[in-house]
Amino acid sequence: MAEVTYYGADWCRDCRRSKALMDSEGVAYEVKDVEHSAELAAEAENIAGRKNIPVIVFKDGEFLVEPSDIDLRDALAKRGLVG
Repeated sequence: MAEVTYYGADWCRDCRRSKALMDSEGVAYEVKDVEHSAELAAEAENIAGRKNIPVIVFKDGEFLVEPSDIDLRDALAKRGLVG
């Protein structure tokens, strides 16, 4: 399992923002595109308890739903994935 798993869709502005942050910080993550898979959409909803995306899951089991850049950066830093 990757350190970070990202559930999102290309049309989602918050998803694009979170991906851009992880890309700019050089964070490796597994992409699960919920737009093209009802199964992945259901998986993300089961994790988050709601339909909002992005859902960003960390290897330790914690997750964020629609995080702000600050919250996402803090969560990545907590795990040593960004400086």
